[in-house]
Amino acid sequence: MGGCRHASPTWRGDAPVVGGAGGVRCAALGARPAVGRTYVRQNRRVPVHEITDPDDERIADYRALTDVELRTRWEPPHGLFIAEGELVLRRALRAGYPARSYLVDAKRVDQLADLDTGEAPVYAASQDVLEKATGFHVHRGVLASFRRRPLPTVAEVLAEARRVVVLEDVNNHTNLGAIFRGAAALGVDAVLLSPTCADPLYRRSVRVSMGEVFAVPYAKFELWPAGLDQIREAGFSVLAMTPASDAVPIQRLTPAQRERAALLLGAEGPGLTAAAQNASDVRVVLPMRRGVDSLNVAAAAAVAFWELGRDDPL
Repeated sequence: MGGCRHASPTWRGDAPVVGGAGGVRCAALGARPAVGRTYVRQNRRVPVHEITDPDDERIADYRALTDVELRTRWEPPHGLFIAEGELVLRRALRAGYPARSYLVDAKRVDQLADLDTGEAPVYAASQDVLEKATGFHVHRGVLASFRRRPLPTVAEVLAEARRVVVLEDVNNHTNLGAIFRGAAALGVDAVLLSPTCADPLYRRSVRVSMGEVFAVPYAKFELWPAGLDQIREAGFSVLAMTPASDAVPIQRLTPAQRERAALLLGAEGPGLTAAAQNASDVRVVLPMRRGVDSLNVAAAAAVAFWELGRDDPL
């Protein structure tokens, strides 16, 4: 299976490793345990291929993961994204994203023991090889490459939502991931992105969101800020977040404005463009104290999400 010919096992760390054709080594997950040895168990036998060369083409999906520009050019066109950490990859699987492959620290192979890995190969390597291939210390020990799915349209997302957040030019992956996590936790049904927003499925966004990017539907506008008219036509009130002194305090919004709210947020620093603010229905502010002018965009989003949903049934 997977081009691996099983032989008598040797051991590396906690995982069994056996010789294979062409120098490829693999571990049989789910093999019958020998006396005094602990094999990883699965419902079926799954070969784990050992990677000893960081330039091995079989793990090309994982190369240079810290190079944002390279990954941005590579991942969306190739229809893939990378999940980091066991919790995140399990959430991706539960959300129905098909796995392309898994890459794990050889000492952590047993973390995948209960997964049905399907046809996706499982590769194992030392931390040194992982770091050279990916460009960073993979301290969570588990990576996976997944196939992307087609995005829904803005109209499809709005049809199923009662409350949404709309992001303009939010291109910081940490902030984007945190906003998705806040949306999932605090009752926001969907995220809508301007054309210049960062990729929600970039590794850092996925990791910071704790995999909640898989739970919250999202879509991208083709036209901006003209796309805000589509939100309004769907029955939403577009609420532009700004620290401006003449904006309406968010807690003073009317029930009608709260009922179907589309909260509009801009990038860290510059905030919303004048064009986006002019296309909104009302400008709103989180009242600040002690001379603080504003919050980080992800923190402001979380506070606003809670305020808009405070009367929702629990």
